[in-house]
Amino acid sequence: MTQSTSGFQPPPSSLSDTDTQALLLMLRRKEQNWVEWGKACQVLQRAGHSAQDIFEGTGFEPVQQNQIIVAAQVYDSLVKGEASADLLDHFQGRGSDVLYELRRLSQEQRVQAAALVLHHRLEFDEAKELAKAYQEFTRMRIPPEGFEANPGDALAHYCWRLARSRTDLQERSRLIAKGLRFSTSPTARQKLEQLLTDFTVVALRSAPTMPFYRLEQEEDLPRVIPVVGTLPLQAADLQTGVPLERSTGLFQVLRSPEAGAWIALPGWQSIVAAIDPVAVQCHSATLPKPPPGTPETVMVLIDLAQQDWDGESYYACEAEGMVQFSWFAESPSEPLLGRVVVVVRPARILDEDAITMPWQLDE
Repeated sequence: MTQSTSGFQPPPSSLSDTDTQALLLMLRRKEQNWVEWGKACQVLQRAGHSAQDIFEGTGFEPVQQNQIIVAAQVYDSLVKGEASADLLDHFQGRGSDVLYELRRLSQEQRVQAAALVLHHRLEFDEAKELAKAYQEFTRMRIPPEGFEANPGDALAHYCWRLARSRTDLQERSRLIAKGLRFSTSPTARQKLEQLLTDFTVVALRSAPTMPFYRLEQEEDLPRVIPVVGTLPLQAADLQTGVPLERSTGLFQVLRSPEAGAWIALPGWQSIVAAIDPVAVQCHSATLPKPPPGTPETVMVLIDLAQQDWDGESYYACEAEGMVQFSWFAESPSEPLLGRVVVVVRPARILDEDAITMPWQLDE
């Protein structure tokens, strides 16, 4: 098996019918490997094909498309990071679910974490735990004493922290053994071995609940009206307001032919108090502490003026140039982009057309 996947180069976002059918056929027959499938799905989506259309034409479910698209991007970062040939060969044939879990790490961290995954033959759930531990470790402003900055020691430190918080001796011993398995430095092993005789329990700080709020009433979805000025105005001035298209989507987002878009949110105290608020739409499953129940689209309100760390809040931060949301148990070393003020969940409206119709009262 070759190292690279140069057999397929993503064409421009505009695809001809011939190119489209060739990609769909490759996916339907599952030719080549999963890295190529992920790139093909991404090209088709960028060309305007919905995940549902691709599913109907190939059998790749939308969730699977997302996984292999992201995992293929992680694989490409391993290639750019000059990972070993054995590592690339291994993951080119299998492990898209494992590489998907490494998506939040930097390129260098992905190469190191992937090497540890291969060395210990970790499954996707263990890879997810490794990625979480490594990301938290690298974000600490003050590196923990005795643990070095590598994925093995990061996971060992994660196990060390969990073990110290356990009162059950069997669970405590299991975590110590797990930490010793992954530790790479003598000092990390020493820290873990000390727990075999030191039974002091140190409680972990729990992540707070994210500030979710669901819009419950149709009246919570106000209509946005453009303002054209203050009297006195000429009649022609009424036509000079910023043109807005009809509000669409779960949150009634308004867009303009000009650059920009707006959303109208209720005047809750936390929203009114925000100094420099911006809204970001995302999927609830991508949040650090998703709400229970069926995943859904949410609108995250961020105050860009609040960049000082507070252990009771979630923050927007930057990872590989992309925005993501995180909670930090300790003051992080990286800069914070803004504090999450509220996460708005869409209203459950059974009949959207009914609220636009005049009331009909029985006489």
